Amino acid sequence: MSSMELRPVRAVSAVDLSLAHRKGGQDDRMGQTNKTDTPVVKSNALDPGKPPVDAERVAMIRKAIEGGNYPILPMKVADAMIAAGELLRSGR
Repeated sequence: MSSMELRPVRAVSAVDLSLAHRKGGQDDRMGQTNKTDTPVVKSNALDPGKPPVDAERVAMIRKAIEGGNYPILPMKVADAMIAAGELLRSGR
């Protein structure tokens, strides 16, 4: 059997943000510097990218709303609200 060296056990508590933001990984409660940390490599695998927004269309709609001539059809709004509720309930 190999011998193992165990550190003192600390109670689980909330993260102290002042310790998390310090450089060098120094933890005053332990009095030691953690030099075994490996650098974190970020991946773009889960990056969704920029949202597909048509800036010209948004500008046109904003101008129509400000001018008071944007057509709001209550039936379409109601249908969209019902459809959104159905999607939330179905879990899709």
